[in-house]
Formats: sequence, C-alpha cells, structure tokens
Amino acid sequence: VQLQASGGGLVHPGGSLKLSCAASGFTLDNYGIGWFRGGPGGEREAVSCIRSDGSTFYADSVMGRFTFSRDNAKNTMYLQMNSLKPEDTAVYYCAAGMLLLDFCVEAASNYWGQGTQVTVSS
Repeated sequence: VQLQASGGGLVHPGGSLKLSCAASGFTLDNYGIGWFRGGPGGEREAVSCIRSDGSTFYADSVMGRFTFSRDNAKNTMYLQMNSLKPEDTAVYYCAAGMLLLDFCVEAASNYWGQGTQVTVSS
C-alpha cells in the first residue's frame, strides 16, 4: 500500500503548481481522500478532502484558489494550486482513510504519501 506524491517545487507568488498523488496496492475510490500540509511545527492541517456525499471541503485559506480532483482510472488524485501565496509554503501530503469521508482531519487518515515541498517565494 503506497501513496506517491509529486509536483512540488519553487514558485513565485501568484504562480501555480499541480500536485499529483498516485496510489498503489489499494483503490482510492474505496476510501476518503484528502490533502494536508505541514509546517515547521510538524502538525498537519487539512487543505481539502472529498466528502462521502461527493462534495469537496476546502480550508478557508485556500478556497477559490485550490482545486481537488481525482482520476479513478489512473488511481490518482490531484491538487491544482493557483494564485499561490508565501503562506502556502509547506510540505504537502496526500492521504487516504475511511474516516476522511466524514472528518477532514489528520487523525482520520490511515495512509500517507511521503510529502512534497511547495515553496512560494519571490
């Protein structure tokens, strides 16, 4: 069982990045899925999750700028990040877990990707 995240990098404020997370060993469609980000303090905050009713939760700080999507045929999830700000700088993690369908919190995740660094700086 593995989640492999990629797509991070260095971008100027106002720029865009698209993160990908490919799953192997299990089917994403059977789980709740989400994106989290962690800063220097270690705790991971929720960025976005897809709920059990199919709707998508976004943190207030990324609403209108980030878009969470999935491709079931590729068993992959994506996070399109636009209008990036310096405060978006963090390690981004993809996650999967049954409880993520209802609770978009770190403790609800069973599986984690290795994290990909996003740095927004001029």
